[in-house]
Amino acid sequence: MQTNRDDALRRLSSIEGHLRGIRKMIEDDAYCVDVLKQTYAVQRAIDKLDEMLLKGHLNHCVPEGMAEGRTEQVVSELEELFALAKR
Repeated sequence: MQTNRDDALRRLSSIEGHLRGIRKMIEDDAYCVDVLKQTYAVQRAIDKLDEMLLKGHLNHCVPEGMAEGRTEQVVSELEELFALAKR
């Protein structure tokens, strides 16, 4: 699980760097298309982070929660995540 944590933190650092770059581009009045390309890259990076976190949750937290008898809670949380993703 430590590897997933380290990977998530690396991805977040990269996203933060990209966001700082986008801020600088806007401050410097960069061409809109160039800024948009960077925002799309950040969105894809966040999507990949979400995917990684969800896989970790489904592979570790969900089975653990069900084994501990918290099936209703686990299912409710998954339903909530699904609803948030559809917004």
